[in-house]
Amino acid sequence: MNAVQVSNWTTPVGIDDARFMDAALQFGRRNMGMTAPNPSVGAIIVKTSGTTPVIVARGVTARGGRPHAETEALKAAGNAAKGSTVYVTLEPCAHQSKTPPCANALVNAQVGRVVIAIEDTNPLVSGNGIRMLRDAGIETIVGIGAAQAKIDHAGHFRRVRDGRPHILLKIAMSADGKTALAGRKPARISGPVSMAEAHILRATCDAIMVGSGTVIADNPKLDCRLPGIEDRSPIRVVFDGSLKIPLDCHLVQTAKTRKLIVIAGENAPADAQKALEAKGAEVVRVQCTKDRYRKPVIADAMHELGNRGITRLLAEGGPVLSASLLKNDLVDEAAVVRAPVPLGVDAIDALEDLPLDALLASPKLKVIEERMLGEDRMIRMFRK
Repeated sequence: MNAVQVSNWTTPVGIDDARFMDAALQFGRRNMGMTAPNPSVGAIIVKTSGTTPVIVARGVTARGGRPHAETEALKAAGNAAKGSTVYVTLEPCAHQSKTPPCANALVNAQVGRVVIAIEDTNPLVSGNGIRMLRDAGIETIVGIGAAQAKIDHAGHFRRVRDGRPHILLKIAMSADGKTALAGRKPARISGPVSMAEAHILRATCDAIMVGSGTVIADNPKLDCRLPGIEDRSPIRVVFDGSLKIPLDCHLVQTAKTRKLIVIAGENAPADAQKALEAKGAEVVRVQCTKDRYRKPVIADAMHELGNRGITRLLAEGGPVLSASLLKNDLVDEAAVVRAPVPLGVDAIDALEDLPLDALLASPKLKVIEERMLGEDRMIRMFRK
C-alpha cells in the first residue's frame, strides 16, 4: 500500500483510489475542447456494497462550462451521495460565480470522503476548496492522478497563470523532415489512421490556428469530419499580419456559421478588415515587431486569444508559424507525425529557418508518448 502526503499528515492509499481516479480522468476528457473558459473536469461517486466499491454516479463539466462536474455527479447520485467517496480531477471551486461553490455542494450532500487529483491554481480557489472540505470534517486527499491531471487541465492552468492558451503544435512531416512540396505546394503526407487522429485532436481543442500562407496554399476547412464529432469543430484562428487571405476561401465563407478570428498587424489595410468583418470574421489587431519584417507580435496575439476564453489552442499552421511559436517559447505541447515516405531535397522544411532538433531535442519538452498510427509514427511531447 502506497501513501500520499497531504499537508502535514499521511493518508494510506489503496489501489482502488488510483483506479477510480483514472476513471474520473477518462470521463473528464469527454468534453475537453467544449467547456472553455472552464476546464473539463470529471467526477466519480463511489460507495461500497458489502466489500465491493461501486460507482453510483459520474459527472463531467457540461458544454459551455456549466454545470460543473461535481454538481452533475451529485444530482445523479441523489441520496446515495451521503457517506460516499467522490473522486474529482480538479479541486472543487470555492467561490460564488454564476453557480454556488462545488465545495459547498459536497459538504451539503454529506459525502464521506473526497479524493482530488490536483489543486486549482486559480487564485479564487487555490486551496480554499480543500480547506472548506476539511473544515467540514470531510477526509480530503490530494495528489492521486496529479501527473495526468496536470496534462488534462493544462489549458486552464496556462490561461490562469499566463493569460494565454496552452498551445499544442501539430506537425505532419515526411521521412526527410519536409512538410510541403517545392513552391509550398501542398502534399499528402499522413496516412488515413493519423488523419483520423488529427481530427480527434482537433475535437479536444477550443481553437485551431494556421498562418495565412496555409490558407492561401491549402484552402483548409479546419473542422472535425469524423462521424460523431462533427459538432466539435473548434474556433478557427488565422495569423494574417497584412490581411491577405482571400474572401472566397472556406474559412471566410463559413465565418457567419462558425467563429473565425483573424490576427492582424496594427498597420493592416482598413478596407481588408471591413471586408472580412462583413463576411462574419472577427479581426484582432496587435502590435507589430520593431524589426524590418513588421510582423504581429505573436505573444500579444496569444494573450488576445486568452482574453477571449480560449484555453487550448491547436497550431497546425505551416513552417513559418510553427517556427515562430518555437522561437518565442510558446510551444507547451507537440504532436509530431512522421510518415515513412520522403518528399525530396527541394521540398519545404517543417520548420522555417530552424533545424528539426529545435523541436525534437528541445530542452523545454519531454516525450510523453510514442506510438504507430498505421504506417506513421507519432511522438507526443509536453513542456517540462
